[in-house]
Amino acid sequence: MKYPSFKDLILFENDDYIVVNKPPFVASLDERGGSGEVNILRLARQYTDDAQVCHRLDKETSGAILIAKNPEAYRNASMQFERRKVTKIYHAVVDGQFTFNDLFVDLPILNDGNKNVTIDRQEGKRAETYFNSVKYYKHYTLVECKPVTGRMHQIRIHLATQRASICGDIMYRGKPVFLSNLKKGYRIAKDEEEQPIMKRFALHARYLIFKGVDGQEISIDAPYPKDFATLIKLLDKFDC
Repeated sequence: MKYPSFKDLILFENDDYIVVNKPPFVASLDERGGSGEVNILRLARQYTDDAQVCHRLDKETSGAILIAKNPEAYRNASMQFERRKVTKIYHAVVDGQFTFNDLFVDLPILNDGNKNVTIDRQEGKRAETYFNSVKYYKHYTLVECKPVTGRMHQIRIHLATQRASICGDIMYRGKPVFLSNLKKGYRIAKDEEEQPIMKRFALHARYLIFKGVDGQEISIDAPYPKDFATLIKLLDKFDC
């Protein structure tokens, strides 16, 4: 896999912070059992020695990720995350038509440590997410997701509880989107297997709002990567 240069990923930089637009299929941090794969933390440390990643995104999820350049900046960000003062807004394409109008999902999540995440009202940790439908298609919906807490797979599992699985999220029963689903009369050559429009689940961290060390608000908009933008473009064209 060809990795982009770290500089090309930067959306914002000052003396304390960098915000990058993480590409899909790049991990945020070193994964357990250190596979030696390139990840955001390693790329950031080649760019600036004391870099610390302040939160993580799933490997397949693209979008805005905050990196601190010094210990004071890292402390400042950690406090904001702990106190739920950082605003994170994601975009997801879900399978089906759903009208979410400030839908509040408050279902505790249990993470057993093996990337196995379930809703568990007895043992789970509190998890809260707001959902709003942004755009309606014939067979899909673009949804804005605003997690209050930061549990693993939180948006993915909370949407699945609403029977609104994210497209391509096989773990939570989300089906991939094929062009043949959208385009009438689309045919593929006999000996070819059709590939999904996105080879991952359709989730992108679109906006990040936090306060700098000086207390000034910093607001970042992370544009869609190519695969997500292509999906939206094809939905606009064939599924409106």
